[in-house]
Amino acid sequence: MKRQLIAAAAAILLSLPAQAADNIKIGFVTTLSGPAGIIGKHMKDASDLALAMLGGKIGGVPAQIVYGDDQFKPDVGRQVADEMLKRDKVDFMTGFIWSNVLLAAYQPIIQSGTILISANAGPHQLAGAQCAPNFFSASWQNDQTPEAMGKHMQDQKMDDVYMIAPDYAAGRDMMTGFKRYFKGKVAAEIYTKFGQSDYQVEISQIRDANPKAVFVFLPGGMGIQFVKQYAQSGLREKIPLYSAFTADETTLPAIGEAADGNYEVGFWSPDLDNPRNKEFVAAFRAKYNYYPSFYAAQSFDAITMIDRAVAAVKGDVANKEGLIAALTKADFPSVRGKFKYNTNHFPIQNFYLLRIGKDSDGTYVRKIQKTVFADHADSYAGDCKMK
Repeated sequence: MKRQLIAAAAAILLSLPAQAADNIKIGFVTTLSGPAGIIGKHMKDASDLALAMLGGKIGGVPAQIVYGDDQFKPDVGRQVADEMLKRDKVDFMTGFIWSNVLLAAYQPIIQSGTILISANAGPHQLAGAQCAPNFFSASWQNDQTPEAMGKHMQDQKMDDVYMIAPDYAAGRDMMTGFKRYFKGKVAAEIYTKFGQSDYQVEISQIRDANPKAVFVFLPGGMGIQFVKQYAQSGLREKIPLYSAFTADETTLPAIGEAADGNYEVGFWSPDLDNPRNKEFVAAFRAKYNYYPSFYAAQSFDAITMIDRAVAAVKGDVANKEGLIAALTKADFPSVRGKFKYNTNHFPIQNFYLLRIGKDSDGTYVRKIQKTVFADHADSYAGDCKMK
């Protein structure tokens, strides 16, 4: 009889008409304090801009974004996410700069049934064996971007490359991605302390090794310090520096001339030529008076994705299947242009070679030089059981 009552109650619930939410809450976990707080500022500013451009509504429903500071720490990030789920009763989760923070918070969010959209971090585990229907990336899988630099340097027949990355989940993914396409000699593969600021020892080791080129992944403040110290050492004129997620619109104001002429890779830059990106960059600069970074672009897309998905289910955020189906279509105006999702919910998209230089106002920005990959899929989708 108990089973019959449960079945009857479920049948009644299923027969009820869809109910639009009165208010939608989006939980946004990022770093808002310390040296990495500049990244969080870009992400928060872009998310606030997206919501403002939508009239303060998501899918036509009044909405708010609840921000939380992970303080650059996985345990804090998990605690913040847990509070958003239990105390704030958020309908969606997004943000997450750091792969180790996302990995720490991932399972509780996924198991709650809440839809999670990463606005930056893309650890390989979530693209492969730990993929989930209610997880999407608004950015990339970690390996994809350094794969583009590995391919470019391989195509240029470079050899004897010295590699540096911080010792955490994304750092190891970046090195793996680079080596997947670069087949030349690796002079050294060095992992530094996460959050390190002094690189004199590593620079001395590079000088002694005398490689043909250096490839680094050192995001945020780590990149600022390394690139400036590398230029000050005099090595910049002798050994060219290539990077991923190191010299960008969050770090270039502090790095300045030390990055001039360096090469980066990415799926996006402010000069990407499509109507949506032009609209975004113009609106962002008008509102905040600085250039948006890829962190900002991804966050802007994440909010827009959620808006389109909620509109597709007519505000019924309890309809998880409908939301997931809508998100899977990638049917929203992305700043990167049209793209599609792979079976693991990571984007299949273009990646570009970028060069650091000044714009017409004398501001250092990244500029697209060429397309390295067109419609590039990550290397882990085959390990994901979703079809």
